[in-house]
Amino acid sequence: MESQAKVRNKRVDFDQKSDEIPAARCGMLKKEKSARKSKRSGVPSLALTFLGTRGEIKIHSRRHRRHSALLIEGKDARIMIDCGADWRGRLRAIAPTAIVLTHAHRDHAGGLVDGAPCPVYATKRTLELLQRFSIRDRHEMPLRRSIVIDGVTFRAHPVEHSIRAPAVGYRISIGRRAFFYVPDIALLPNAAAALHGIGVYIGDGATLRRSMVRERAGELIGHAPIVAQLDWCANAGVRRAIFTHCGSAIVRGDAGRLNALIDRLGRERGIKARLANDGDRLSCHGGAGWDFAA
Repeated sequence: MESQAKVRNKRVDFDQKSDEIPAARCGMLKKEKSARKSKRSGVPSLALTFLGTRGEIKIHSRRHRRHSALLIEGKDARIMIDCGADWRGRLRAIAPTAIVLTHAHRDHAGGLVDGAPCPVYATKRTLELLQRFSIRDRHEMPLRRSIVIDGVTFRAHPVEHSIRAPAVGYRISIGRRAFFYVPDIALLPNAAAALHGIGVYIGDGATLRRSMVRERAGELIGHAPIVAQLDWCANAGVRRAIFTHCGSAIVRGDAGRLNALIDRLGRERGIKARLANDGDRLSCHGGAGWDFAA
């Protein structure tokens, strides 16, 4: 196995396979420029690449091709959140310094069945469910307590989504910049506290208006609609929301019309809202706000 230093400094040709995501390569090339900006401002930079934005559905599109996964790039970090079955055999090209999992469902952890080239962080229950996976370097993610991974702070918040594979959302920060990432969710307990002070909410895009939440054994499972999540954001004072893990109606729908509708629903609540596409890159430098790369 290659040393972590070699993996961290590697430059990979993402064009080796025609269906790889060029934006991830662009992120690697822009990292040095981002670091220079951050050094001048005195505030750490943070860049997010949406490697995949599709949920556990059969159909896919050019915009939503692979299982939802996020790449976080900081000064010393290339942290991948979730690694679904679509990513099996593709981790070498991404070259993550760490992988953090939200839960053990196939579309979030199935890509690790053969192991990982870096440390893997997950809750105790998720690690138990993945005990047969060939993951050598496992780390338990504590609940409701912050830990630092490669200079990036994570705080796991339990959410309602699945009974068999309990999920968490992550409050993630570097310096003074924070965002919340939760690609699968039926309910966010104490949402106001969990979302307080974040700049961006990245949530579950399984459904726009129709609730896919149901009750089983006294717990909520499934997927909260985008409109419900926008309400959580509005109540917590969050002014930007992006939705990944897209469901069938969104993947097969007209992107322009869907984004126009989500934009309107967001503006009604004082929120700038949109869908994420595979390869989208969101960055924050110094004291500036969050911006999508052109």
